Amino acid sequence: MRPGYDADRPDSPRCARAYLLRVAEPPAPALAAFVAEHGPVAAAERVREQRVPEAVARETSARRELVLAAEDLAAAARAGARLIIPEDEEWPAWPLLCLEVATGRGVRDVATPLALWARGNATLDRVTDRAVAVVGARAATGYGEHTSAEFGYGLAERGMTVFSGAAYGVDGAAHRGALAGGGATVAVLGCALDAGYPAGHIGLCNRIAEHGLVLSEYPPGTPPARHRFLVRNRLIAALTAGSVVVEAGARSGARNTAATAGALGKVVMAVPGPVGSATSVGCHQLIRGGEATLVASVADVLDTVGSIGTDLRPEVDHPRRSTDGLGPQALRVHETLGTRKGKSPERIATESGVPVARVRAILPALELDGLSARCESGWRRAREAGRAP
Repeated sequence: MRPGYDADRPDSPRCARAYLLRVAEPPAPALAAFVAEHGPVAAAERVREQRVPEAVARETSARRELVLAAEDLAAAARAGARLIIPEDEEWPAWPLLCLEVATGRGVRDVATPLALWARGNATLDRVTDRAVAVVGARAATGYGEHTSAEFGYGLAERGMTVFSGAAYGVDGAAHRGALAGGGATVAVLGCALDAGYPAGHIGLCNRIAEHGLVLSEYPPGTPPARHRFLVRNRLIAALTAGSVVVEAGARSGARNTAATAGALGKVVMAVPGPVGSATSVGCHQLIRGGEATLVASVADVLDTVGSIGTDLRPEVDHPRRSTDGLGPQALRVHETLGTRKGKSPERIATESGVPVARVRAILPALELDGLSARCESGWRRAREAGRAP
């Protein structure tokens, strides 16, 4: 529990935002703009009194009489959760700015959240500093779950926070991989923190809270609903530098996250799968349509997300060949050499297309590098550096 968290007055910004989260179904763009203009305390007072523009009234009129901020804050505190608000130091203002910009460009349903309920030991600004989303199908294949776990593990091992939605399939595998990698992971829910959904992942969410955060826009007691998962996807996209779609059908929530990430100007990546797999159709469509970059490894992901991964990208140990330092003509001469019988400079020139004078200069240089050798019949490839013909 944060110091002073339970000492907020009824007229504080935290109580005001807790009230506003209860009375409006996210993303509530009109209310978000109203709060930005008047501040949370004045906006909450006007909503209760119905002194608001028509657009705000449409978003709040059905629930404006639910004045439950104190109860919601107390319930959250009992569950070890807190309400993070824009007035807090840990509020991720920079990552969430993309939502405000997209809304200003006319993108629908991507308004900035008024506040976020959180349970966990991490601080929100830190876990969003270097973050990548790993999302995909609930009915994932073994390939999808294995790949998600590998990505989660590799990203966490390199200091990246792995965001996902705590669902079965790809999401759960990504979270478990990140935990196994000893890193932080964040689950963003489409229901209240206390909804116990999905039931099979309650234990997983508890482990996530120990090493990261479980987040939601929805006040205590809010049940899961399909539209809430779609709304939640904008937060996963906004709070990360990019989203990796591991498996996705032609129509899926993961594709929705990818589309939202693209609209927010974030990097979208997709993992290819078997050509006959229905759970990879969405990934293939994203790649084929130029909406996503193909990634096949953690190194690909780190390379694609750009600057946040530059100091984390693993060094790839490419095996060196003995011919790596040769120029184009020297390489052609070397490739022309046989491994058993020697060849004359004239024959090498004919077969390689390199002028004979140049061949006569290159062959001794190759000999010095241990790549060619003189013999009775001319020049051949050095045995110790040779390859089977």
